[in-house]
Amino acid sequence: MRRQSKANQPTTQAQAHFCVGLFALALAFSSSAAAQSAPNSTAPVKPAPVRRIIVSIPDRKLALLEDGRLVKLYSVAVGAPETPSPSGEFQIVQRLENPGYYKPGVVVAPGDGNPLGTRWMGLSVKGFGIHGTNRPNSIGKNASHGCIRMGKHDIEDLFARVSVGDHVTILSERTEEFAQIFGAPENAPGTQVARNDQPESNASAERGE
Repeated sequence: MRRQSKANQPTTQAQAHFCVGLFALALAFSSSAAAQSAPNSTAPVKPAPVRRIIVSIPDRKLALLEDGRLVKLYSVAVGAPETPSPSGEFQIVQRLENPGYYKPGVVVAPGDGNPLGTRWMGLSVKGFGIHGTNRPNSIGKNASHGCIRMGKHDIEDLFARVSVGDHVTILSERTEEFAQIFGAPENAPGTQVARNDQPESNASAERGE
C-alpha cells in the first residue's frame, strides 16, 4: 500500500499542475472574451453649442441663439439718437459681476445706484457693452449712451448663458434673415448707425473671465 501511494504521487502532482494550468487558461480566455464583448464606456463628448447674440436696434430686442435656434428673446434699451449704438459684428471680451462704473470725474461703486447694474459684458469695440441698468424704465427705448441695457433679471439670465468669445451681431436695420425672430416691425424713430466715439462708460478696470 505504501509503495502504491509513493508510486502514484508524481502522477497526482502532475494532474494537479495540469488542472491548475487548464483553469488559468480558461480564466484568461474568459477575461479576454469579456473585455471584447464589453461596450465602450467612454461616451463621445458632445460639442458645446455655438452661441450667437443678435441685437436689433429698430426692434430694441436681443435674441440669444444656440446652433441657429432661438433660445430666448429679451427687451433692451439701445442708444439714443445723439449717442447711437454701434452696429456690426463683435465678440464678448469681458464678463464682470457687480462692476464698477467710471468716467472722467465720476466713479460709482457697485450697488443700486450703479448705471451698469449687476452685470457687464464688454464687447470688442472699446467702451461699449451689454449691461444692466439703474433705470429700468428705459428698457424698450432709444435711451442709452450707446450700450445695450437690460433689466436686472434679464441681464443676469443672459450673463449665465454666455461666455467670453461668443459672437454678437448688432443690426441697425431689420433684415429678412432675422425678421421671423424679432416679429413685426415697430416704429423706432431716431435709430441710427452708431459712431464709436461716444462710449457709455468703461467698466471697472478689473477684468472678468
